[in-house]
Amino acid sequence: MVRVARCHCGALSATTTGEPRKISMCHCRDCQRRTGSLFSIAAFFARDDVVTAGGNAVFERPSASGHPVAFHFCPACGTSLWWEARRLPELIGIAVGAFADPDFPMPEQAVWAVDRHEWLALPPDMPLHERNPVRNG
Repeated sequence: MVRVARCHCGALSATTTGEPRKISMCHCRDCQRRTGSLFSIAAFFARDDVVTAGGNAVFERPSASGHPVAFHFCPACGTSLWWEARRLPELIGIAVGAFADPDFPMPEQAVWAVDRHEWLALPPDMPLHERNPVRNG
């Protein structure tokens, strides 16, 4: 499966092959500020399964879990399209909304629920983690 995520103006893209390794909904306050929404949804793909195109700017900050994350965004329209978390060096996170695909799979988990807006209803079977779950291995 090939999917293409694009920024709002179309100057920046990320083309993926295969299926995401994981899809997460993050409620941390940093993601709320970055998206201007109540959460962020990221699809994490193997680094070798992502090809990016177009000029991008980078903003790096510590994540809620304490590890740096580099956000790649379009310098023309400001869309934050993909990010690289040092905690997950083998993966690239891509903003699911940038795929503009209503058939994209739903997140398999919600993280940083400690910052979740209480009135936001989630699917009853979605695992909800107060913070980020500990990685195995």
